[in-house]
Amino acid sequence: MKNALTLKPGAMTLTELRAVWSAAGPLSLAAEAYPVIEASAAAVRAIVAKGDAAYGINTGFGLLAKTRIPDDKLEQLQRNLILSHSVGTGELLSDAVCRLILLMKIGSLARGYSGVRPLIIDTLIALYNAGIMPAIPAKGSVGASGDLAPLSHMTLAMLGVGDVRVNGEIMPAADALKAANIAPVVLAAKEGLALINGTQVSTALALHGLFMAERLLEAGMVSGALSLDAAKGSDSPFDARVHEVRGQPGQIAAASIYRQLVSNSAIRASHLVGDERVQDPYCLRCQPQVMGACWDIIGNAARTLLIEANAVTDNPLLFKEGELSVVVSGGNFHAEPVAFAADTLALAIAEIGAISERRIALLIDATLSGLPPFLVRDPGVNSGFMIAHVTAAALASENKSLAHPGSVDSIPTSANQEDHVSMATYAARRLDDMAHNTAVIIGIELLAAAQGIDFHRPLKTSPHLEHVHAQLRQKVPFFDADRFFAPDIEAAKGMVMRGELSASCKGLFTSLHP
Repeated sequence: MKNALTLKPGAMTLTELRAVWSAAGPLSLAAEAYPVIEASAAAVRAIVAKGDAAYGINTGFGLLAKTRIPDDKLEQLQRNLILSHSVGTGELLSDAVCRLILLMKIGSLARGYSGVRPLIIDTLIALYNAGIMPAIPAKGSVGASGDLAPLSHMTLAMLGVGDVRVNGEIMPAADALKAANIAPVVLAAKEGLALINGTQVSTALALHGLFMAERLLEAGMVSGALSLDAAKGSDSPFDARVHEVRGQPGQIAAASIYRQLVSNSAIRASHLVGDERVQDPYCLRCQPQVMGACWDIIGNAARTLLIEANAVTDNPLLFKEGELSVVVSGGNFHAEPVAFAADTLALAIAEIGAISERRIALLIDATLSGLPPFLVRDPGVNSGFMIAHVTAAALASENKSLAHPGSVDSIPTSANQEDHVSMATYAARRLDDMAHNTAVIIGIELLAAAQGIDFHRPLKTSPHLEHVHAQLRQKVPFFDADRFFAPDIEAAKGMVMRGELSASCKGLFTSLHP
């Protein structure tokens, strides 16, 4: 079945995570996971039966951890935990992000260290397969102790409390569960804490940012190559020898892609001889260095986030010691690795947009590009790309502020018990705004570069770039005179966000996706 996924706890791949982010499909759990899950749940039952105090199982939470809870109040304790912690605010997280949250929470709990019953995991799977997306407000987590508020909103859906989203429509959770024939759960000892104590929301938001950053990197390389030809720049700086002696792997890979993107360009061939320019501006010449560095840090973030996607991050955890299970309190809920990954992704997204904005500025400047001022015939009567560049500049500058690291911030909570936090949820959440900003910048560059290519006709650019140009021109015609410009920019931005530019250059970007 299309997009079907059998989840193997601890062994998810980035390819699987991208697929879940992109589209919904049937989800099941590998059969071998169930005995491990049941053994962990049985260990919790044994601890309750024995009567020893164990944090999160029969005690209060946070600063109230020393409060012993009677056995007949344990179900109420878990329900109260969810209700009291559902305090999020702001816009609801998208279906794509919610699917990732559900998937990773299922995978984490199914590793058998959290003490939940198979029923809990099966209910999460049922929600996922029914397309019932919990209504999770985006704001309210500091990234330690886990994503408590947003994951509480996730858990509300399992209880039949609050709202959910089905096919884009907000409806009461109880009604959605009834329509899908899913019984609301009654949480047993430890289950509420296991559900809300983890980094899955921060990680899902960061993965969302990662997958957009990958598309932006690809699109920025394609639009940058098109700008190179539009400005009649030189491809000599892409010479493999230049990059090999430096040794940076992303730079070497990026230079190889640029060489292929511009190969066999008639525009390039037209100025191989007699061009008085010695060197191009950095925004053209140093593309492999900048985009290669972005490639490397995007790859580093991907490795961190894949580990976290497969991780067990709730607290406390249960481990086998011989025939016994012991409860160990730790701090895997602290999302510092996710915060650092998100902050580096922010740097990459900002820089991809920053260098793209510089190329737009170059193209509209007739003294640098050799093209008509502001890329339009009859300048003066027509303003052309003048204010489109202002939009790009505004967004590039906004991204500079948004790129300030979230991870350097911290604020104590829970009466100073939780005195250092990661701010990973914010660090990851702001990547969406940044990615949309950069997508607009690249979209404007794509329009500007295509305009420059058209001014060089009948000469053609490279086969790869001609295909990109043709794809754009199916959506946006040549800018022959001033017109309502915003729809053109939105169309080009859409091509960037959907990954259509790299898709037009088949096979060039496969190495970007581990």
